[in-house]
Amino acid sequence: MTLSVGLARVKEFLDVLGLDEEPLGVFYTDEEPAEGLSPKPVKLPSYEEEQRGEVDFGSLFENFTCVIGLLWRARKKKTAAYFDSEHFGCLGGAFYLGFNKPQLDVIVHYVSTGIPGQMEGERYLDSPEAVRKFFDTIDPRPAPKRFCVFKQIGRLSPGEEPELAVFFARPEVVSGLHQLANFITGDIDAVKTPFGAGCSDIVTWPLKYMAEGKNNAVVGSWDISCRKFVKPDELSFSVPWPMFTEMVARWKESFLTRPVWELSRKKIAKSKKAWKED
Repeated sequence: MTLSVGLARVKEFLDVLGLDEEPLGVFYTDEEPAEGLSPKPVKLPSYEEEQRGEVDFGSLFENFTCVIGLLWRARKKKTAAYFDSEHFGCLGGAFYLGFNKPQLDVIVHYVSTGIPGQMEGERYLDSPEAVRKFFDTIDPRPAPKRFCVFKQIGRLSPGEEPELAVFFARPEVVSGLHQLANFITGDIDAVKTPFGAGCSDIVTWPLKYMAEGKNNAVVGSWDISCRKFVKPDELSFSVPWPMFTEMVARWKESFLTRPVWELSRKKIAKSKKAWKED
């Protein structure tokens, strides 16, 4: 791993934020991780196969694994989580992580109105047309390599170069990250919070902004379906890797050294005590 600021300075930065958990580095690689958690293997169906009626949806849903759910287990075990086109967990994850496009019609209906007599819809958008428009808009980047890996940054090996750093934290910590993103970029619109699934918040949207030449962080985990896989009150905060390294390098210039942040640190300590995490 190339981290010009060094892990000691990362730890100092996390301590100031009041964050005990390291962020996850996200990267794509053709080398399967030597250790970590991955979903069960399942054949990934194509849109064309769906249109021909060749998809075994029973098997797909029987082996369902939420990306955020697997990350929750990996976070607790302090190990990596990784996905590919054979170990994708769910059809949404396969789409958002870049392993399958276009998205299947069954998901278009599942996210919206459902299919009468067959499947209830989640009603996150009001029509299949609105969902398809959203999928066309977010347009995930095709996975550049076989595996998408999430790994605590302190466990990154040489040659593992993240594109993103993903924090999971409660709002007091997120407030610090939010304000720091604006501070180091000089952009009062540096932090976005678009609609999408939990895995789109941490990977797809930030990668899309990067591809458009934008230096944006993304606050996420608003997806109701993924909330059961994060702590109470917890949100995700995903940033481009260069933004993360600049945060670590420059936080001492910011409000994080001022008395106002000490007030937030007291609230962070109260939160840890309330959730028995101190």
